[in-house]
Amino acid sequence: MPNMSLKKNEMPSQSSDVRNKNYEEVALGYTEALALDEAARCLNCKNMPCVSGCPVNIKIPHFIKKITEGDYEGAYQIIAESSSLPAVCGRVCPQESQCEAKCVRGIKGEPVGIGRLERFAADWHNEHSDEAPVRPAPNGHRAAVIGSGPSGLTCAGDLAKLGYDVTVFEALHTPGGVLVYGIPEFRLPKAIVKKEIDTLRALGVKIETNTVVGKAVTIDELFEDEGFEAVYVGTGAGLPRFMGIPGENLCGVYSANEFLTRINLMKAYRDGADTPIAHAKNVAVVGGGNVAMDAARCAKRLGAENVYIVYRRGEEELPARAEEVEHAKEEGIIFRLLSNPVEILPDENGNAARMTCVRMGLGEPDDSGRRRPVVIEGSEFTIDADCVIMAIGTSPNPLIRSTTEGLECAKWGGIITDENGATSRPGVYAGGDAVTGAATVILAMGAGKTAAAAIDRYIRDGAKAE
Repeated sequence: MPNMSLKKNEMPSQSSDVRNKNYEEVALGYTEALALDEAARCLNCKNMPCVSGCPVNIKIPHFIKKITEGDYEGAYQIIAESSSLPAVCGRVCPQESQCEAKCVRGIKGEPVGIGRLERFAADWHNEHSDEAPVRPAPNGHRAAVIGSGPSGLTCAGDLAKLGYDVTVFEALHTPGGVLVYGIPEFRLPKAIVKKEIDTLRALGVKIETNTVVGKAVTIDELFEDEGFEAVYVGTGAGLPRFMGIPGENLCGVYSANEFLTRINLMKAYRDGADTPIAHAKNVAVVGGGNVAMDAARCAKRLGAENVYIVYRRGEEELPARAEEVEHAKEEGIIFRLLSNPVEILPDENGNAARMTCVRMGLGEPDDSGRRRPVVIEGSEFTIDADCVIMAIGTSPNPLIRSTTEGLECAKWGGIITDENGATSRPGVYAGGDAVTGAATVILAMGAGKTAAAAIDRYIRDGAKAE
């Protein structure tokens, strides 16, 4: 019998005054009882509107039905048909603006907790199943994937399931892309990422780390010397942006990418870590997205007394997930909204010490649909900040486009593709942040999935022509 409660089951979590001092996962996951109760809220709509909101088209009502039947492994297998990273998506996808936004239960109450149920099924599988996935029979064709982030891993996984010999080339020493260097342990444990990648390896995906395509090898060489028939570029958008204000070159000023990479990938928060990180007293994080929240919450865990989010618009315009904003507030992060930095000031040793800001008002909407921030004259104020973290966005690294002939790119750096991920260079496909600029994990996965299908068609058509 359906559970007609208007509210979804709360996610158990660490208390805020405990979790802001450790790097253990904040959300603890549904118990079996909570999962069964939440799954019973699903109406199993025949037209499945929630599926249309999922970039990888998971059969959501079908996997939830399996949970109501107590078949948790069956639920996982349904998810895995469409997603190469179920445990990741259940943790970091913005379900509230995607699948859950389409849920019929959300019309008169809260939508079904789809993401929480996806995480439950994936975690149950990881805890109880040791059975390796069945490796498909080889089809005799080879494809290369550049970048082991969510887009590249999805493309590689889908191609491997079709029998392709797939090699992923990763610039860093650990695969996972933004999943390992960008998203903190307390939101996405790295053991979870490793487990998902191990599953892809069991399917036959090979991963070559410490390989910078564009330096160690070029795309031309992948075709001509290595014999790959298609290449997918999923290199993300890892080039940080700065504001161009005075003082950005002072010691103590980081890009969010550097700050988070030192913490997440290099484990700089641990005593005796080889990679240093500033343990500051007052930290200012400039920006209002999920990356800004991650950086601020990490800074708090490093022991900062005061951590500020400095954002030029108001709370309604914050681009971060509502859950991340709520968690940040609970953990003691101070929000200085409608404020914008204009200068970072040094101490007597040349290190960052203070930041001058101006107050902002909101004018007419700009091209993004958000009200344009306008400086309020004479409103300057200063906050103490011996560490400043710039989290105002990223753009694609120019290395691929500068070393690949015939690859058309936009002026801002993104690779231009058609709706299937095909670029101007035959056999080269691209997707995720390398095409769109910084976006969500699940949108990058959707692009990888679309491109994998297009690569399969491209190679099969070429084989037929021969």
